[in-house]
Amino acid sequence: MTPHSASHELAQVNISRLKFPLDSPELKDFVDALDPVNAVADRSDGFVWRLQSDAGDATDVRIFGDEWLIVNMSVWRDIDALTAFMYQGQHRELLSRRNEWFERVKESMTALWWVEAGCRPTVADAEKALLRLREHGPTPEAFTLRTSFPAPGGASA
Repeated sequence: MTPHSASHELAQVNISRLKFPLDSPELKDFVDALDPVNAVADRSDGFVWRLQSDAGDATDVRIFGDEWLIVNMSVWRDIDALTAFMYQGQHRELLSRRNEWFERVKESMTALWWVEAGCRPTVADAEKALLRLREHGPTPEAFTLRTSFPAPGGASA
């Protein structure tokens, strides 16, 4: 089990650069899957919160001021809860099709970081985490699933 602390929760952000406009036929399968996948996330063990606009998802939330980037940001109890959701069911199916919908990018597009329990990160926090990861690689302040760090005050890894 991944070390965590009841005083901290795991924030995650992932961004993607669209190949096509969101209302294009090429992205119909992706857009149609958003509500069902978000509903599964909302019911998942360990799910705490996700970024959403009045539309119920975050596809109209801008990150880095770029209209071609879409953002997904959420908070989870710990890394185990996040990975259990990510690699099952319809979310896993969407992951397998990501190259159809999104540009391949060399820079880090996903970052994880620990927040105090009850904290809801902002888009500015997500930008900061992504930039930190891109500049410094994985650190306790911004890391990846492959190279993760325990929550502050949690058991050592």
